[in-house]
Amino acid sequence: MILNDNNLIGEIPSFVCNLTSLEVLSMPRNNLRGKVPQCLGNISSLQILMMSHNNLSGEIPSSISNLTSLQILDLGRNNLEGAIPQCFGNISSLQVFDMQNNKLTGTLPTNFSIGSSLISLNLHGNELEGEIPRSLANCKKLQVLDLGDNHLNDTFPMWLGTLPELRVLRLTSNKLHGPIRSSGAKIMFPDLRIIDLSNNAFSKDLPTSLFQHLKGMMTIDQTIKLPNYKGGGFYYQDSVVVVTKGLKLEVVKILSLYTVIDLSNNKFEGRIPSVLGDLIALRVLNMSHNGLKGHIPLSLGNLSVVESLDLSFNQLLGEIPQQLASLTSLEFLNLSHNYLQGCIPQGPQFRTFENSSFAGNDGLRGFPVSKGCGNDPVSETNYTVSALEDQERNSEFFNDFWKAALMGYGSGLCIGLSIIYFLISTGNLRWLARIIEELEHKIIIRRRKKQRGQGNYRGRNNRF
Repeated sequence: MILNDNNLIGEIPSFVCNLTSLEVLSMPRNNLRGKVPQCLGNISSLQILMMSHNNLSGEIPSSISNLTSLQILDLGRNNLEGAIPQCFGNISSLQVFDMQNNKLTGTLPTNFSIGSSLISLNLHGNELEGEIPRSLANCKKLQVLDLGDNHLNDTFPMWLGTLPELRVLRLTSNKLHGPIRSSGAKIMFPDLRIIDLSNNAFSKDLPTSLFQHLKGMMTIDQTIKLPNYKGGGFYYQDSVVVVTKGLKLEVVKILSLYTVIDLSNNKFEGRIPSVLGDLIALRVLNMSHNGLKGHIPLSLGNLSVVESLDLSFNQLLGEIPQQLASLTSLEFLNLSHNYLQGCIPQGPQFRTFENSSFAGNDGLRGFPVSKGCGNDPVSETNYTVSALEDQERNSEFFNDFWKAALMGYGSGLCIGLSIIYFLISTGNLRWLARIIEELEHKIIIRRRKKQRGQGNYRGRNNRF
């Protein structure tokens, strides 16, 4: 039964529970309200249950865990509350468990079993507490794990790095804390393409081991296969919100489109690992609002497809690497509020960035923060042309001044010489130019009046 996008209102009709041979019950994006019926657990053949984007309330029926054939359970974007029944971790057939953007409380199920078929677990945007259950390591097929925007209180789950197919790890906006400790494992997060740890309290240095095995970000692969859900993706598609180019963007079919590292708004220290330059498939890199120090690695110039780079609000120093000017895909750059200095690199993309991309770095020079820099031929040329024009203008003003002064009275000449001496000693020749312009104008007007007066006098004499 597929009733998507039909503006259905009211409660879920009770007759649905009598359809014991039903395999698909899909009713997302309607105006359904009320509770999810307990009797849905009686439809033993049910494989897909989707009721997202409605106004359903109440608790999740524990009876749903009786559905041993259930593969997709999507009740996201409702007003469900209460705890997630622990028995849900035992549904070995479940591939998709999506309860995002509800009002669920309590802890996560801790009994995910060995041999689990779980591919996507999305509990983003709830009020869940406690730790990330270590039993998730049993879900060897897991590709998407989104636990963001909850109240989880734990350290970084480095043990998730052993999951061979994990592609999306989103833990943003929780109470996660402490250092990210290195692991002795040879392979960690081999297929990861999106890692979002933003808005937590992670601290200390960034370990090189977190990035050096990210094989999924080291090759630009346009043939990435999507998860093989029931119905070939007709019923369910993964989506996630990423911050790119300074904006929040919900991306569908995320596994084939985006590669993201977002570590912003934490307490990371130390240097930016140069190994990040090996992640050539990276499209979004955000390390803003931390305590990172040292220089910007030259290796970031290898990120040929990066579209958004944000290193703002850190303690970075030194010059901006010239190698960044070769990043032709770069559409958003924010290096503001660091201790950077020297000349801003110039290139096709850098000419499009505004002053805000570099604000708060008092030592930076060149376009767009100032005129001219040693390695900025365009600005340097403009500066030279401007200087030559000023010299020519000053020369013309001096010539005109002497002509005007010689046509005036002796006292005017003395005053003029005094003004010249004063302004030359102060170096303010442009002020001199303005004064001379006004003086010349007055002298010319006076001469014209005098000539007109003489002409009128001759005309009267001729009449007589």
